[in-house]
Amino acid sequence: MTSAPPLHPFDDAIALEAAGPHRYLGRTTPAYWNMIGPFGGITAATLLKAALSHPERLGDPISLTVNFAGPIGEGEFEIEARPSRTNRSTQHWQLELRQNGEVATTASAIFAVRRETWGCNEAVRPAAPAPEDVPGLPEGFAKVRWLSAYDMRPIRGGKPTAPDGTEHPDSITEFWLRDAPARTPDFPALASWCDSFYPRIFLKRAGFVPAGTVSLTTYFHTDADALRALGDSHVLCSARAQVFRKGYSDQTAQIWSAGGDLLATSHQIVYYKE
Repeated sequence: MTSAPPLHPFDDAIALEAAGPHRYLGRTTPAYWNMIGPFGGITAATLLKAALSHPERLGDPISLTVNFAGPIGEGEFEIEARPSRTNRSTQHWQLELRQNGEVATTASAIFAVRRETWGCNEAVRPAAPAPEDVPGLPEGFAKVRWLSAYDMRPIRGGKPTAPDGTEHPDSITEFWLRDAPARTPDFPALASWCDSFYPRIFLKRAGFVPAGTVSLTTYFHTDADALRALGDSHVLCSARAQVFRKGYSDQTAQIWSAGGDLLATSHQIVYYKE
């Protein structure tokens, strides 16, 4: 008798166990650990997985907003995923992640049944060399564990080399990305990729500044079949800030397929202290 192959680290990290109506149990894993808690992208992916796993789920996600209300510690947590309204082609969700009796993260999501219509990309994918022509992160770059869970190949706006506090002319970062080991993507993976950028102030101010995402909204522009068709190819990720003011900055991001399809966009508000 052969044993089942081990789960991919990403699938292990977002694994959930049904624990009653609208309730799921999960736990943190070391592979996606950040400085003082789990990587925000894995939290977003896990919340989305709860809605995707729900027996009443309709269609595919088109948006997900995650509000990081408090820290998530190492260990088990509970997610409540509840559809608040289901229409003919759209469905609205409320989600909460609780740990030790306290709310750590809240979220809302919208799912929809997509239909074949006219469409186009008005946005233009940034020009970039092929991923096989771009080296991966240099040895010693990954100071936090979750970065090792990705094959990240920086093109622009990598680790700042100027002295701390030097103002960089822009906050744009671009890189090729895929899971490590390679994995065919799904919606939770796409949700995690949208938070794979370090805070823009690290680049703008050329150094570490205490910072963290407060709220992250992701818009999905693809469907499950198109994601499966990507196989283990890299995606092109691009992000920039538009403003830094009075302790908060924003970040806009785009995730592109190698073939030039815009897969997702995201917007977040980030707290910083300097």
